[in-house]
Amino acid sequence: MPSGQTHDRITIWSMPVVASITLVSTHSSNMTLLVAGGFMFGGLMFGPDLDIYSRQFQRWGFLRWIWLPYQKSLRHRSFLSHGPIIGTTLRVVYLTTFLALVAIVVVMIFTKLGNVAWNWGEVWGTVGKTIYIYYGEFFALFVGCELG
Repeated sequence: MPSGQTHDRITIWSMPVVASITLVSTHSSNMTLLVAGGFMFGGLMFGPDLDIYSRQFQRWGFLRWIWLPYQKSLRHRSFLSHGPIIGTTLRVVYLTTFLALVAIVVVMIFTKLGNVAWNWGEVWGTVGKTIYIYYGEFFALFVGCELG
């Protein structure tokens, strides 16, 4: 396995290749931007080495505490952290769950403090519609993260 610095260089220097192949394949600048952005994010901040004290972990700065439960629950280089597709999927589910919990807490605080009424059925319906409508974009972002 390459060192963190070598991995970063590989990610940065191979990004134009990934972007070119994506643009030729999709003929879509939007999809190319999502795949390339996901590739950079996946390679520099969202890779399998979040399960140890790595460069990727350190780049999260003051938010790196988010990944501590992830580190404690997975063995380094296990199939769940480094496995193709499953590793990225697990990290996406982990981060999405965390962000959803934060959003729920924020909404509950605004509901209690302000004059805001939330219908949870509508909220989840909107989330479902968004995922359905932008499925291709979410998939392109995921592919970029997986390639990174």
